[in-house]
Amino acid sequence: MKEVIMFSVIKNRDRNAAWQYTFMQQMSETPQDKRHHAEGNVAVHTQMVLDALESDPAYQVLDEEERMLLWAASWLHDIGKIPTTVVDESGISSPGHARVGAAMARQLMYRGGDVPFAIREQITGLIRYHGLPLWIFEKPDPLKTLVKASMEVNTKLLAILARADVNGRWCDDKEALLYRVDCFEEYCKEQDCWGKPKAFESANAMMHYMSKDDASLHYVPFEQPKTKVIMLCGLPGSGKDFYLRQFKDLPVMSLDQIRREWKIDPTDKSGNGRVIQEGKERARQFLRKQQTFIWNATNITRQMRGQLIELFMLYDAEVELVYIEVPYQRLVEQNRQREQVVPLAVVEKLIDKLEVPVAWEAHKVTFRV
Repeated sequence: MKEVIMFSVIKNRDRNAAWQYTFMQQMSETPQDKRHHAEGNVAVHTQMVLDALESDPAYQVLDEEERMLLWAASWLHDIGKIPTTVVDESGISSPGHARVGAAMARQLMYRGGDVPFAIREQITGLIRYHGLPLWIFEKPDPLKTLVKASMEVNTKLLAILARADVNGRWCDDKEALLYRVDCFEEYCKEQDCWGKPKAFESANAMMHYMSKDDASLHYVPFEQPKTKVIMLCGLPGSGKDFYLRQFKDLPVMSLDQIRREWKIDPTDKSGNGRVIQEGKERARQFLRKQQTFIWNATNITRQMRGQLIELFMLYDAEVELVYIEVPYQRLVEQNRQREQVVPLAVVEKLIDKLEVPVAWEAHKVTFRV
């Protein structure tokens, strides 16, 4: 079988086909600590989670798409344990497996090419946050963590996944873990984000809350943005330059243009640092003049986008993130046809690093898929 997650497997919830993938064999070779998973390895746990999910009345009454999303997320929720599992004198652990697993699932589904974008990202989000209902009250800021999560995933589906994850294991503290999921559900209802994203009075109020450590959830800033920045996000060859053709009257700050001006190769890490600093300085010139402009670069990681958005907001700018994506095979072909071709090995590394923007990152997030 082809080494990708095929939409037909997910759509039909086909366990026989699902278990033919190489990563399932890798799961069967990935151990778990008997104190928390006495049932055995990750593959055994995954089978039990799917059993628990399918027998849950809350799952059975969902619509077809919601059941499909939860089934896929349950199948893949611990895929990140394959590369992260560590065995030492203290036991067996898999630090960061949810974050790593979400990235792995996105890469598999994207390269497979047949899982629709919206479905892929919902599955990815459920994998990323599947442990949150158990640990939310141990986070430094539980409320902000919940608000962010609600803007990425359906918290009702997340709770169903978490219960299946607990019921699909053998452990002494099962009842205590299920109680934590119950508390998560009540917390979501209390904060009015049960099965829906947390609502704000305005995009400006949302960004104020997200950008300030001590901000009130209900504060609405009086000040309004003074200018606007459109930040493009997308892999090389996704069509960002083509998208720009509709904005002929707006200035563009392009990192690729700076590289060409300075004759710096995209693979030159030290040179790229200089390019980014120059780009920020050119952006400041637009911001000081309160002139709307476009920031054109890949911006594929949340950390990079966050640094730039913080800079733009220092100048009271409204930020719109525009994420552009084309199917994997088309991406490879369009990159090959570019005047400045990015080596395929570099493109593959960027796919592995890709973090698709989410709603709380900017005043507005637009998807051109």
